[in-house]
Amino acid sequence: MFHFLDLIGTMAFALSGALTAMSKKMDPFGVFIIAFVTAVGGGTLRDILIGRTPVGWMLDLNYVYVIAVGFVLAIIFRKKFDKLRTSLFLFDTIGLGVFTLIGLEKGIHIGLHPIICVALGTMTACFGGVIRDILCTEIPVIFRREIYATLCILGGIVFFILRDLNLENDVLYLTTSSIIISLRLMAVKFKWYLPTLEKK
Repeated sequence: MFHFLDLIGTMAFALSGALTAMSKKMDPFGVFIIAFVTAVGGGTLRDILIGRTPVGWMLDLNYVYVIAVGFVLAIIFRKKFDKLRTSLFLFDTIGLGVFTLIGLEKGIHIGLHPIICVALGTMTACFGGVIRDILCTEIPVIFRREIYATLCILGGIVFFILRDLNLENDVLYLTTSSIIISLRLMAVKFKWYLPTLEKK
């Protein structure tokens, strides 16, 4: 189930990237590249930083296939996806929770400090979107008012608090991802934002 949700999150991010690229009127190659880096950019950067090469998607072609499917679906149903923003947002939110856990586990596996593990989890979940926005000449979402990366950090802190209670891994994963997903949904529903800082 964990791997399945990982693939669902990958496809959601690929769709998000493809739709963003199409809104910028890119050609098919450009749309595919943006979809690809949105889906695996964070994980690729994480793997390079911890010396895990070849990076994950090179060892499991299922990720490449899922991204390709997301790319094709985005092109075929691009008009209908405007009406399915809620579903796309939900998948993106699931991906956020799952990718954070993956980054945390990668850090724990090689014995990194919890603070670094939380950073890796946040990077895994968010930096594909950062790369997407930079390539599309926009200020990345996580650097604006929307609460996004902050949720990953909070989820990582909760993960380590619960881990110290010696909970079963399944309970630990489910609880942490549920908190991230729930807070993300609530932040959007109730319009929670971080304050912006301006130079006087």
